Amino acid sequence: MDNQHDAGPPDGSRLLAAPALDQLLGALHAAGYRIIGPVLRDDAITLGELDSAGDLPFGWGVTLEPGGYVLRKRDDQAAFGHSAGPQSWKQFLHPPRQRMWSASRRGSGFEVDAEDAEPAARLAFFGVRPCDLRAIQIQDQVLGGGAHPGSRYATRRSSVFIVAVNCTEPGETCFCTSMGTGPQAGPGYDLLLTELAGDGRHDFVVQAGSAAGEAMLAGVPLRPADAASLRRASDGVADAAARMGRSMPQAGIRELLASSLDAARWEDVAARCISCGNCTMACPTCFCANIDDVTDLSGDHAERWQSWASCFDLDFSQLHGGPVRSSASSRYRQWLTHKLGTWHDQFGSSGCVGCGRCIVWCPVGIDLTEEVAALRAEAAATAGQAGARAEGAAQ
Repeated sequence: MDNQHDAGPPDGSRLLAAPALDQLLGALHAAGYRIIGPVLRDDAITLGELDSAGDLPFGWGVTLEPGGYVLRKRDDQAAFGHSAGPQSWKQFLHPPRQRMWSASRRGSGFEVDAEDAEPAARLAFFGVRPCDLRAIQIQDQVLGGGAHPGSRYATRRSSVFIVAVNCTEPGETCFCTSMGTGPQAGPGYDLLLTELAGDGRHDFVVQAGSAAGEAMLAGVPLRPADAASLRRASDGVADAAARMGRSMPQAGIRELLASSLDAARWEDVAARCISCGNCTMACPTCFCANIDDVTDLSGDHAERWQSWASCFDLDFSQLHGGPVRSSASSRYRQWLTHKLGTWHDQFGSSGCVGCGRCIVWCPVGIDLTEEVAALRAEAAATAGQAGARAEGAAQ
């Protein structure tokens, strides 16, 4: 049996047969990791705990459209032949709701429980798509550093082992290519898989991205990656890049949004948007949260809770006297201009990774790529009209 010591090509690529996935998961379990990956549940491919490779959604894909998500059977038994599902990995690093601390009256004083006495669980993220890998890195920058490097997010993140999967099956609403986040995974993974399914074979090209990743392959049956397999893996990723369902040209987008604050398009989208906040809940990079302090009826016990918040909520911009953004158009404008524009000013990159979740899980099917295209068209038309008026005045 071949093993990891037969390194194969100079980049360290090796082949893992699909049945050997169980041994890789077994190695992760033996190292004390709780493994999270894609599972088939409630007519969707969601994220859940993996006890074995059999829990993966072999043979299932999805068909996507604005406001629409449908499972479909594939012609092969690919485990990762589907695009991003309704959930992202942020729920495990930045939980939807968490208690920050609790305090109880004790005689003339009180005792505080900081809620971080028990160590964070060691998590292995299995099957992280390139767009989601980039989303994790964006959240690392927002929540894992700065003035509070010892945050709970940072503690959780420090113990995560990432098995990424190159994308060979983009969805109809995906646009990671134009965002520079896929379909080829960038750095930041411990192990990287590229699935080769169909034509009578089922293998994974495996690359280690860290010493921990290389160590995890010890004892896992591997064989050298031949040139034909590497070419097929590369071609699969290149084909995925050519089959993206959407596009978001980046040239001038920050300037476009900054100069379009009074665009008529905001009212058009507001007429369709129901301000439900689904886009922010599904987004893998949105991070806003509320803090709530609660007490029991006796006043002897109090707790502080943090929960996800959405800039689409009317109370999100509440100040004394009322909300700053009372209209749906102003709230949608805030979300889009921050995500694609002023995020650059705060964090040095776009806040969008092109996963398309906000399109799929919008109940009314609002497509942010269409909205940006409409803003470009409106700006061009306005500039053209201004030019014509200037030319007429000059004559």
